[in-house]
Amino acid sequence: MDYNWDWSVLFCMVEDDDIGCNQPYFFWILSGFRWTIAVAAAAWVIAFSLGSVIGILRTLDNPYLRGIGTVYVTIFRNIPLLVQMFLWFFVVPELLPEEAGTWVKRGMPLPEYWTAVICLGTYTASRVGEQVRAGINAITQGQRYAAMAMGLRPAQVYRYVLLPISYRIIIPPLTSDFLGIFKNSSLALTIGVLELTAQTRQIEEYTFQGFEAFTAATLLYIVVTAIVMTVMRVVEGKFRIPGMISLGAK
Repeated sequence: MDYNWDWSVLFCMVEDDDIGCNQPYFFWILSGFRWTIAVAAAAWVIAFSLGSVIGILRTLDNPYLRGIGTVYVTIFRNIPLLVQMFLWFFVVPELLPEEAGTWVKRGMPLPEYWTAVICLGTYTASRVGEQVRAGINAITQGQRYAAMAMGLRPAQVYRYVLLPISYRIIIPPLTSDFLGIFKNSSLALTIGVLELTAQTRQIEEYTFQGFEAFTAATLLYIVVTAIVMTVMRVVEGKFRIPGMISLGAK
């Protein structure tokens, strides 16, 4: 069956009760795109920071600290992200003290947004942690021993030697993890965040022109992905360590 494309539907004016004026449907897509960027960027800050800590714990000699990192990775990597989203939004507030739970559900500004950010951040942190662990383990023991021979304490060895080198090694997988968090942000629609995919579905329900709406959203996802990949490819080529990162980064 032939389908008649009608791109003009994205520019049809629609009444928006939130701001009390008419605006085209395309503005809904732009609004959703802004929320997608906001969710992904905030979640990445959590994922990178927490993931770095988890990765370090996974490489320590202390079996208890290493076990904490292992348990975290095992739990968060093996529970489906959608299930985690529901657990954070519906279950965690019920486990808190009554006042705290009520504040999280009703008093906290933008509870859906912050729930999505925390969920995506903690989930992706388990993946970032594994990348950091792999990067640290890829460094020869000789560099660690040399740093310690210079009188650096273990914390200084990680700060000045191991982490700077490991981050340069794992730029490609970190890029993949960021793109993953950007695309996984679409699951935030399940708890009420009007990000790009949610706004696209809303346009489809209003206009029954789903192909146009989803094509526009797909193009935005592709553009952002292409920009991130291009930028990170340049960064990888600039900071690559010869012999440890593919020469294709040139």
